[in-house]
Amino acid sequence: MGNRSRVIEVVGAVALGAFATPLAAQDCALPARITPAESAARQALDRIEQLDDAGPQLNAVIAVNPDAPCDAYAGEKSGGPLNGRTVLIKDNIETRELPTTAGSLALANNNTGRDAPLVAYLRKAGGVVLGKTNLSEWANIRSDNSTSGWSAVGGLVRNPHATDRNSCGSSSGSGAAVAAGFAWAAIGTETNGSISCPASINGIVGFKPSVGLVSRTHVVPISSTQDTPGPMTKTVYDAALLLGAIAGEDPADPVTMAVPGRRSDYTAGLSEYSLQGVRIGVMRKQIGNRADVKAVFETALADMERQGAVLVDIEFEPDTKMYEDSFIVLLFELREEMGKYLRSLPHVAGRDNMPRSLADLITFNTAHAEEEMRWFGQELFELAEKTTDREAYETARENAVRIAGQETLDKLLAEHDVQFLVAPTRGPAWTSDLVNGDNYNGSIGFGSPAAIAGYPHLTVPMGAVEGLPVGISFFGAKWADHEVLKVGAAYERARSAQIPEPSFGPWKPAAR
Repeated sequence: MGNRSRVIEVVGAVALGAFATPLAAQDCALPARITPAESAARQALDRIEQLDDAGPQLNAVIAVNPDAPCDAYAGEKSGGPLNGRTVLIKDNIETRELPTTAGSLALANNNTGRDAPLVAYLRKAGGVVLGKTNLSEWANIRSDNSTSGWSAVGGLVRNPHATDRNSCGSSSGSGAAVAAGFAWAAIGTETNGSISCPASINGIVGFKPSVGLVSRTHVVPISSTQDTPGPMTKTVYDAALLLGAIAGEDPADPVTMAVPGRRSDYTAGLSEYSLQGVRIGVMRKQIGNRADVKAVFETALADMERQGAVLVDIEFEPDTKMYEDSFIVLLFELREEMGKYLRSLPHVAGRDNMPRSLADLITFNTAHAEEEMRWFGQELFELAEKTTDREAYETARENAVRIAGQETLDKLLAEHDVQFLVAPTRGPAWTSDLVNGDNYNGSIGFGSPAAIAGYPHLTVPMGAVEGLPVGISFFGAKWADHEVLKVGAAYERARSAQIPEPSFGPWKPAAR
């Protein structure tokens, strides 16, 4: 199965922790009549084989669960809201069936036998783990000169809309897989842009929830302040449905225990929500310097205005100190949180050489430089290992969260009397270039404040530039996740632009 041959076979399960789920032998004796969910799972596995392993070889999927059809049958019979739907899981999130590698050969044998709590919730809701998706190795925190979507385990993810172009990251495989129709949905993770960017560039919906809605336990970390998993789907309704399934309290992740007004159903009211009279702030300076992206965005604004939305132009430049302080936070927390995660890995016979600290990862990469560092280095890992001043970190964290939240998002919403803010998410996909790294347009978008402050961010497809998808972002107040999903669903219904279907070939200029 292409790059998946590099993933070590599953060893015995280890049942640890409140959410650990032992790996039991599957009884796949299915009835003669194939159920819809079972059929969908079989078709998904076939499609991955045809388009990921062969054909265009998207490299979006690192490993598959061969028992998915059996699991889908059980999920369909469970009565849960997901009803046997297939979900691909980013390969920095633990599932009991498969290794969790974060794309690195250092974790190729990381078979914990554990389900992350969000995966346990997914199964309880009748969802099916179809497999693991490729990603930017270590969620793109190893180097500032990386190529998004590349990992030593999975290779380079190709964009299904233009296979010579990038799928962004770090949830590259999740975005490409959903766009390619490999599963009903996928789960990504975001620290700053890692759900929203690949969702926008692959022409799908991506939702970064408020930090705390979804547990981060047994998820390979970067930042306890900013990390969160979230859904990546074809529609806003599906994102809301999946969010309701994976969100929940987790005593091992304290931020999940203090969520005000936690909901169980994020789909409620989505179909009825009206834009009539809804005040939306338009982030004019964050549209960027591309006239083609601006034209698509103006069409999206006109669609909302026709449905009665009140658009309020906002001219705003963020305080750049927010970015400087957030960088310190990411480096300090990377060293601390990565060490905690690696030390939590079960001790299993034959795997006593597993890395247990960020320093161990640096040593591993140096020893395996030809495989791991041919295309880019590990300067951010090395810088994080030296970022040890706790007092400076705590000051930086307080500053970054305050500036991004109270002094940016909260202030804009209040001063302009708007319920939401909008901006283009990103520009169109750039050409993948392992030699020179990423080449994206940094003038477009407004996602960083929501990422740094832990506020919700939804991206919805709004059209295309030369056949390459671009998305529109909706932002709201902390914990206003349901409202943000509702406004996104209302825009989705109002959208007049055609969203392109994947071509599964190299980019070609659009016909005139």
